[in-house]
Amino acid sequence: MQSKQPNARALLPILVFLVLYLGTGIWFEYISPIEGQMGFYIMSVVVAFSIALIVAMLQNRSLSFDQKIHVCAQGIGDDNITIMLFIFLMAGAFGGIARQAGGATSTAHLLLNIIPGNFAVPGLFAIACLISMAMGTSVGTITVLVPIAAGVAETGGFSLPLCVGTVVGGAMFGDNLSFISDTTIAATKTQGVEMRDKFRVNFLIALPAALATLVILIIVAILGESANVGGYAFNLLQAIPYFVVLVLALLGLNVFLVLGVGIVLFLIAGALTGTIDYVSAFTSMGDGAAGMFETMIVTILVASIASLIRENGGFAAILDLIERRFSGRRGGMLGIAILTALMDIATANNTVAIVIAAPIAREISERFDIDPKHTASLLDTCSCILQGIIPYGAQLLIAASLSGLSSVLIIPYLFYPFLLALCVLISILREK
Repeated sequence: MQSKQPNARALLPILVFLVLYLGTGIWFEYISPIEGQMGFYIMSVVVAFSIALIVAMLQNRSLSFDQKIHVCAQGIGDDNITIMLFIFLMAGAFGGIARQAGGATSTAHLLLNIIPGNFAVPGLFAIACLISMAMGTSVGTITVLVPIAAGVAETGGFSLPLCVGTVVGGAMFGDNLSFISDTTIAATKTQGVEMRDKFRVNFLIALPAALATLVILIIVAILGESANVGGYAFNLLQAIPYFVVLVLALLGLNVFLVLGVGIVLFLIAGALTGTIDYVSAFTSMGDGAAGMFETMIVTILVASIASLIRENGGFAAILDLIERRFSGRRGGMLGIAILTALMDIATANNTVAIVIAAPIAREISERFDIDPKHTASLLDTCSCILQGIIPYGAQLLIAASLSGLSSVLIIPYLFYPFLLALCVLISILREK
């Protein structure tokens, strides 16, 4: 239980971060844009959090500088934070070797060739769901599939925003559920729960939303005209490792083992098909791991800031506010959902949003007797919902850039994220 006295001023570091990061993003994205740059990526999230950490260190004069460093070290040294950092490294190496081997493209092309042309749009959703589950990244899935979706739209005469929005929705499905997604890793490890337990809770919420999305897209396909989307080249050997990884993950094997098997299989597949040699294998894994460095640094910074905020009474202030505004388990879950959603709107990064909200959510779940696996599910799901909808998030910005559309034009076709939000609300209201 939280023993600190509520102190709203301890939340100042979060406010500083939001003003710096969100304010700079809005200014350069909508008020004074710079040609060729995305406004929300001008202010580095690492720099913004570093300044917020300085602000946190300047608070609470009753603690010496060395004592504050010790508080930060305790936060960084948490077992779950350490495990999370190691998994980020392995997931990065896995993603790098998979891209180099051509696994994602071959898997997408294989599945597209199986689907009838006039059902290409619902097929794109199913493919995006499967690939994002296997890859563990929505951005990677969008990067691979949006050019294909654009080709399907042009060849088959489908709506381009519909095809792109369908891919984004499917990508968020896997981002939310994949065992090797950084959001899943962050949500489960910060709440101290097993991935398979969180998956079971999460799947019961996500599946109805995915099925409803498929029904809508199938109706759209039936009402539309028949289309010929042509054939796509693929290599079965390059696709097989993704399916193996997906099956192993669903069986509940240790995530380190799953990632290790995936890396070995992609090394073999790449070597046999000529896409990987000794040099490119290690370079691609290094590049993939390096791509996780920012996420790892942010995790360390946020763990430090969160520890100081907790020590200074900031979490107690949030808990006090939620206790006054909400009651019972249902109210606590709604508070976690709103908190996570607001953090994602503010940071435009679902992993960062989870890392920020997680320690507060853990204390809310203890206070309101919420099962930790439900808390982990809410953290992951609510962050992915908002991340898939906000027009300044990486997912929609990349999708818009690859398709030549405005990110705002894609939003009306994001059926899955909106339906997932409805399913989350229903699941909360059904709690007693």
